[in-house]
Amino acid sequence: MPIGEICNREVVVADTSLSVTEAAGLMRTHHVGDLVIVEDRGGRRHPVGILTDRDIAVEVVAAGVNPEALTAGDIMAAELATLGESEGLYEALRYMRDKGVRRMPVVDGDGALVGILTLDDLLTLFAEELTNVAKLLSRERQHETDVRR
Repeated sequence: MPIGEICNREVVVADTSLSVTEAAGLMRTHHVGDLVIVEDRGGRRHPVGILTDRDIAVEVVAAGVNPEALTAGDIMAAELATLGESEGLYEALRYMRDKGVRRMPVVDGDGALVGILTLDDLLTLFAEELTNVAKLLSRERQHETDVRR
């Protein structure tokens, strides 16, 4: 299954110039733990970084830095890993594991943002699939019981 079919296409984005305080407010307003930092290229949003609530906690709050003195661009993850929308589910999971990240922007063939894939999304999908397998097993047992009476 291509990641483009299951990724969340409603991504909360921000510019590198957004203050950390504004970024935290945006996360709170939208109930998300990250912002994809984008750059406009020809009217399309291209991800250049990701800023997480953990980045703010560790780099700003714990360090005692004034959040108004820093921008999203100052503390966003320096190395951005992305997934192509045609990547398969298991390849995406392996790539996320290899990179040690819980969230990855999903991009099209031109590198423009189309969505985001999170570990939470994957866990929800796998839980639903396991539930379907369990229902199949239960139904199979019931069917055999009904047929063999």
